Amino acid sequence: MAKLINGAAIPNMPWEDKPSNCKEVIWRYSKNPIIGWNPTRQSARIFNSAVIPYGDGYAGVFRSDHKDITMHLHFGKSADGVNWDIDDEEIKWVDEDGKPFTPKFAYDPRLTKIDDTYYVMWCTSFSNQPTIGLGMTKDFKTFVRLENAFLPFNRNGVLFPRKINGNYVLLSRPSDNGHTPFGDIFISESPDMKYWGKHRLVMSAGNGAGWQSMKIGAGPIPIETDEGWLMLYHGVCNTCNGYVYSFGAALLDINEPSKVLYRTGPYLLTPETPYETAGFVPNVCFPCATLVDAPTGRIAIYYGAADTYTAIAFGTVDDIIKFTKENSAPASNDAGLGRE
Repeated sequence: MAKLINGAAIPNMPWEDKPSNCKEVIWRYSKNPIIGWNPTRQSARIFNSAVIPYGDGYAGVFRSDHKDITMHLHFGKSADGVNWDIDDEEIKWVDEDGKPFTPKFAYDPRLTKIDDTYYVMWCTSFSNQPTIGLGMTKDFKTFVRLENAFLPFNRNGVLFPRKINGNYVLLSRPSDNGHTPFGDIFISESPDMKYWGKHRLVMSAGNGAGWQSMKIGAGPIPIETDEGWLMLYHGVCNTCNGYVYSFGAALLDINEPSKVLYRTGPYLLTPETPYETAGFVPNVCFPCATLVDAPTGRIAIYYGAADTYTAIAFGTVDDIIKFTKENSAPASNDAGLGRE
């Protein structure tokens, strides 16, 4: 059994046992989607969101596309991780001096805890162009926006849950200003969460697997195990019916996470159900968060479906690692340190 190095017990996390007729590594929650159309007065759709254990329950930062088709982040809380009470008003950010600093647009957040601080990463507006925003909170009441991590254009910022070799480490996917028709996963380091450098390539799109042939991007916060960092990631292919978003997994070296040890050839999950194949943007499964119970290795994966719904899938650390190793199909440059 793989050992979770950086994990805790979450005995009340959402969970359903694997159906007897399921032959896949992960399986969908039978009550999906957990968040549907028009979940708050302002919100048309909530999806691609991040959750984390907090107190006796759970806290979340949610992507809300408002009914005027603008994108914002909202705070939500839950006792069970399934039924959510989401604020109708978007998060009002302040800068480090306490002055208002709310972004013009914000979407696809990730959320991780380092020591006593909860860090939020999202795609933010930087001179009306997308890049990675960073923020922090200690109580989910006051949200402090930090300096943007990078210049435009960039998306899919994902922070590791601890420092590695003395530095904070952030995954990202450089992009352009539109629906980027390319994209690889890179990694960057910072001593202080302000100045980012030592950029490395982690993984390239395409490795002979069509589902990730166009672009890829990091998903939830990487899970630290004794076999490496377990990273879920999304992949995109272009079909005659438009883009399709699926997701798979990779194992990264524990001390040099730019080095890929294993990477799935087949996907773990692809759009198949009506709430994944039909919606505002059809054919999308986009993972943004996981809950992991360290004693059992159970994983609840929160993912956006069809840019409309929030859904959950289940699996275990052992099964996902086993599948990733047995079905590994790395690209030619995945095993290097990414400096070339």
